[in-house]
Amino acid sequence: MTRTIVITGGTNGIGRALARHYAQRGDQVVAVGSSEDGGRRLREEVPGVRFIRADLSSLRQSSDLVERLRTEHPVVDALVLAAFRFNPTRVETEEGFEHTFALYVLNRWLLAEGLRGPLEKAAAPVIINLCGAGQGGAGKGGPGKRGAGKGGAGKGGLIRWDDLQFKDRYRAVAATMQGARASELLGAAYASERTKYVLYNPVFVATGLHEPFGQPLRSLVRVASAVFAQPVAKAVRPIAALIDQPPAEPLTAWKKGKIIDLAVDLNEVRRFEETIRAMAQSGLP
Repeated sequence: MTRTIVITGGTNGIGRALARHYAQRGDQVVAVGSSEDGGRRLREEVPGVRFIRADLSSLRQSSDLVERLRTEHPVVDALVLAAFRFNPTRVETEEGFEHTFALYVLNRWLLAEGLRGPLEKAAAPVIINLCGAGQGGAGKGGPGKRGAGKGGAGKGGLIRWDDLQFKDRYRAVAATMQGARASELLGAAYASERTKYVLYNPVFVATGLHEPFGQPLRSLVRVASAVFAQPVAKAVRPIAALIDQPPAEPLTAWKKGKIIDLAVDLNEVRRFEETIRAMAQSGLP
């Protein structure tokens, strides 16, 4: 049976490899990216892929994309959230949001919520959120906690409640780690028995991570990637397995193919979802 797979960040790295994998299997693949050149190269490589250009750091363009997908694809079997860009310095979108927050947090919430209806109509729907799961937060469960998976989870990403947009003392790693923690909270908030929500941390993958940096750091990151990063082809195999056979649990977290513990405070989950919903509705940072 032909499935519909929507992939943001579908013209680069893991997203591109997944698009190629499923198009070659005969599935209907919709790859979303910000570059016409990237879309053209993808279509030349895999003619069966459908490409949609959109700046996913824009609330308006993300909302327009949702409406287009809902109209043209009433059933979506899998939504892969892979669009990401590491910003060494603070970048602000035209709508006034810090770019990492807009792309890594707001866009992923908008796509998951906006496509909830088409996903629920699929036979075995799944959302794959490629993020830093297992790096963002707090230890084991307990009162008011929701867990996923088993095994150890790291600490690191925190929600900067007093300055979500990093207007004061922007730090690229901290902004990225906040996005990872946000994915954990929004995954816990999604709450669907039908559509499985998978947080997946691929760790270090050779996907051009060095490109945003200036020299000499760019060369150092390129060398580290060549030595330590796993190839994209290897990284996509466990992700594709989760798309083909989604877990039974509503929410699971994985790190490089292994299921991990995820504990979140439900009060923090509710607070963050309310904050994101209000931002998305008002269009104000």
